[in-house]
Parts: sequence; structure tokens; C-alpha cells
Amino acid sequence: SSKELYEFSKTFGFVLEVPRTSRLIPYDHEIKSSRNLSQIQGKKERSSTTSLPSVLAHGMGDSCFNEGMKRITTLTGSLTGSYSVCIPTGDNLHDDTINGYFLNMDASIDVFAAKVKSDPQLKNGFNAVGFSQGNNLIRGYIAKYNDPKVHTFISVNGVNAGVGAVPYCITPLASIMKSSKICNALMEVASHRAYSTFAQKHSFQANYWRDPRKSQYDNYRKYSQLAQLNNEGIAVNVTLNENFAKTNHFVWVMATKDRIVWPPEGEQWGAPNPNDPFNDILPMNQTEWYRKDLFGLKTADESGKNFFESFVGNHLEFSMEEFQGWIKKYFSL
Repeated sequence: SSKELYEFSKTFGFVLEVPRTSRLIPYDHEIKSSRNLSQIQGKKERSSTTSLPSVLAHGMGDSCFNEGMKRITTLTGSLTGSYSVCIPTGDNLHDDTINGYFLNMDASIDVFAAKVKSDPQLKNGFNAVGFSQGNNLIRGYIAKYNDPKVHTFISVNGVNAGVGAVPYCITPLASIMKSSKICNALMEVASHRAYSTFAQKHSFQANYWRDPRKSQYDNYRKYSQLAQLNNEGIAVNVTLNENFAKTNHFVWVMATKDRIVWPPEGEQWGAPNPNDPFNDILPMNQTEWYRKDLFGLKTADESGKNFFESFVGNHLEFSMEEFQGWIKKYFSL
């Protein structure tokens, strides 16, 4: 049931929990940036009311109809002084929760896009913030549609680059598991199940499973919906690059102690080195999707569109002060 899926997701930290009362920090509150700070400094800061509305997307097992998402949506609107809405892929709590598991990524993106298009308050474009799996919806919308366009996209602990390991195959346990060959066996089972037509049609999580081992790369390219969005698949779609280029700013937020998304560097477009995937994580600018500019990430970076933030903690364990700082700084660009 949706309640059981919600409780499961809450237990493992997929669900966003927001205090009933979140103190609004002053608009000029200073938040330290990790990159491109010079491009922000010197800009005349806008008033606390921005002209663009905000769209939010929730993570796996969560729902726009849950109190946590309602509160953070309201908070975002209070911070910007503009319309703010969480867009569900189901029309009620039950369907929205269930769809986070069993409505595949492509279908979810299409539902998300239709709801954006039908909202008259979003017709002139909007800013967007995603949480965990919700970032696949927003990033997918940007890639496939981006009309009306996303001006600024804040991706909080996004699985945009996929998830590349099953539990207990994540470092520091990886070396122990690899030596016993258990990790490799678990990875084989996960990839065998994910890389099939049936799984890709019926499981959102299978859609962003990205086995980093060379032995599974061909299956990833053939079956994975994520591979298609990354232009890593068999066919190249230049529209993905064109649509990615329409967005003005991308903010990639990483949880430095993330135990849900592996590698956590993937939240900022890092990726396992195919030659030694469990011991060497490549930074963004050394990955194939960056070097070959497969979907427009390198072009965006060279245009100064990429910004990077991080917080110390596990998946979605950011503070409300940190969240407010990101909204105030980047949604005013």
C-alpha cells in the first residue's frame, strides 16, 4: 500500500521532513558558495519578491500531499514572494506515492510536463527545486521539454547521474564485499533485473540504475531510460542538448555523507571510473558525459551556468537555514 511504501521510504531517509515552524532568515543572510561566487558578487541583489514562480518535485516514497512537502512549498513561496507549487505525478496521496515506485521515469516526466503546461501561472517560465528522485523529473523535463522553461534548477541530492551500487557494496564496505565476491553477485542480480524491458517499463528506480562495471555498459546503453536522457544510449538526440542550454543556472547540491546515493559525487555529476569503479570516482570534468558534452553539461559549465553547494550530512539532512540560503541566493539571479 502507499502507506507502507511511505513508511519504508521515511525509515531510510527518502522522505523530506520539515519542522512545523521554520524561521525565515533575513534576505541578505550570507551563505558561502563553493563555486562561481564571483559571478554572483557584484550583481545588484533583487528585492525579496522575485518575478518567477517556483516548482518543487518530491523524492521516492514522498508526496506533494504529505505535510513535509506542503510546508517546504509554502516556505519557498514565502521566501520568493511568488507562486510556489509542488507538482505530483498522481492526483492524490495514494497515487502520487505509488507512482514514485511503479510509474516509470519517462512516463512520470510526461505527466509532470503536462501538469506544468496546464498551470497558467507557469506559462512564462519558473524556477525549480527537486529533492532526491524528484530531480529526475525536473532534469527530464528540461531535457525533453523545457517549454515553458526552467530558469534556475536547484538539484538537492539528485540521482541525475544514477545510482551505481547496491547496499553493502558502498565503500568502505566495498573492499570487504569484493574480496568475498558477494558484492559482484549482488550487482549481477540488480543489473539483470533492472536491464530488461519489463523493469524499465514498471520501475522508476530501475530507470536510473547505473551499473558502473564495464561488463554491464552495453546493457545500460540498450535498456536504461537514464542512458537515453544522458545521450549515452544507442541513438543520439540533439534536442536534449538544445533544451538543456535553455536553462540559465544549475545548482548541484551534494550531501557529503550520503548513504543512499552512490557515489554521492554523482549529485554533482561525478561518476565511477569504469577501470576501477569501486575505488576511483571521477570528478565531473573527467567524466565521459562532460568530456564529450553528451547532453550539454560541458557547454553549460563553460558558460558559467553550473554552481555547486554541499552540506555535511546524510541524504536530505540539510538544515532549513541552508535551504533558505540556496533559495534566496540562486532564485534571485
